[in-house]
Amino acid sequence: MRAPLGHFGHAMPAPDCLGELTRPVADAVRDWRGSIPADQIVYVDTDPEWADTATFVEHYGQELLDQSANCVVVAGRRGGDTTLAACVVLSTTRVDVNGAVRRQLGARKASFAPMDTVTGETGMEYGGVTPLGLPGDWPVLVDSAVVELPYVLVGSGRRRGKLLVPGKMFAELPNVVVLEGLGVA
Repeated sequence: MRAPLGHFGHAMPAPDCLGELTRPVADAVRDWRGSIPADQIVYVDTDPEWADTATFVEHYGQELLDQSANCVVVAGRRGGDTTLAACVVLSTTRVDVNGAVRRQLGARKASFAPMDTVTGETGMEYGGVTPLGLPGDWPVLVDSAVVELPYVLVGSGRRRGKLLVPGKMFAELPNVVVLEGLGVA
């Protein structure tokens, strides 16, 4: 199969290669019930040594720079309560943690969650976190620009491999809130 974007040597529908995904991501793909079928999610094998954005697009295609998204985990705090949330923004932008995220979570303070919290809570590798398969009670904040793209390259739960996901699928994730301006230049 040929990937819908980029230049990858190995691409296949994600439901056909669940063993390549972490358990929570594989479960999310297997149990997907959205309006777009799960077989539209494409798994592409990638070298973890080329995971940094500049090196990645050099090897797999420059067009991926504008069609990739990062999924970062933030911790919003108010009083003694902490809320973990995922934020998905285009890779050419950064998450507006102290503005849009803090307001959406109703937090007094918001910051990026520590690496051990991210990996422990998600069951995913740091640097490969994806919005598919996150804990069910987490808010998932998605920039509207991500939803508008035909396909978006995101992590697969591991540093090796990526997922190409139809943009509209992000709007159907559990606990999702699509926000304009979540990603800022």
